[in-house]
Amino acid sequence: MQETRLDTARIRAARQVIDPIFLDTPLYRCEALEPALGCMVSIKLETANPVRSFKARGTEVVAGLLAGSGSPAVVCASAGNLGQALAWSGRGRGLDVTVVASRFATVAKLDRIRALDARLELVDGDHELARERAADIARRDGIRLVEDSLDIETCEGAATIGLELAAAAASFDAVLIALGGGALATGVGHVLKACAPGVEVICVQPLGAPAMTRSWRGRRVVTTDSTDTIADGVAGRRPIAAVLDDLLLVADDAVLVREASITAGMRMLLQHAGLVVEPSAALGIAAILEDRERFAGRHVVTIVCGSNVDMDAYHRWVGAAPPP
Repeated sequence: MQETRLDTARIRAARQVIDPIFLDTPLYRCEALEPALGCMVSIKLETANPVRSFKARGTEVVAGLLAGSGSPAVVCASAGNLGQALAWSGRGRGLDVTVVASRFATVAKLDRIRALDARLELVDGDHELARERAADIARRDGIRLVEDSLDIETCEGAATIGLELAAAAASFDAVLIALGGGALATGVGHVLKACAPGVEVICVQPLGAPAMTRSWRGRRVVTTDSTDTIADGVAGRRPIAAVLDDLLLVADDAVLVREASITAGMRMLLQHAGLVVEPSAALGIAAILEDRERFAGRHVVTIVCGSNVDMDAYHRWVGAAPPP
């Protein structure tokens, strides 16, 4: 395999830095999902932790390095989950954390960032505007800017999930990964291609936020003017070229799914797995729903990557009628 920016030795070392509460998460076959999906399905559950997403695997690495170097402060832009994770990791290491987010981000995520003692600044725009503002703050104050997916620590922290999957790879033949900025997909994909090359790495993104998938398909950065999806955690418009380069080396496919399939996936995870998840975490199930023939008879792992969701919106989505 050609080399990505990631390093397997550093990924293994990251496990020594990450709080064990975020490691060795459950991986189990969910037979109750299988009759409706037509394939064997295992869940890699990344929500049973203090920030209810996989993001702290990366922020633990970032915060550990900053604390070790004596850096007092850090800033990031976030749709919600990265901000919570950085706030949690930074608080435990005495860092001053600033999070910039869209005013239209999920309220529950914003409230949790505040509760974790981070400074929260809101912008009247989307995540890309928040990224610009966070960069401005970093330059003004001379502090570390954490850019999810661009900063290798976020990718290599997420890649520790891949180590855990690789240990069980003999039992499954494909993994479905939510695709946003790319840290999760490039991290897990890197490890699987290095340690379990027979596993198919399939990335999943909403039709309403297709920039990274279009970029992967075209082998060049493709931006979009807007996004239109309930899956706010993966709703980026401007892929990062270095991350795309990594993704091109480790992803076997990238697919787009409809909003109705995302809500159907959320509903199925509630009804058949007892899991309340945010839309991004249901993308894997949505991909199976839209292409049952592709996955028929196979054993597929889906990474349930987050469960920070506005409950009023969740009840509206999950209570809706299933797609035809």
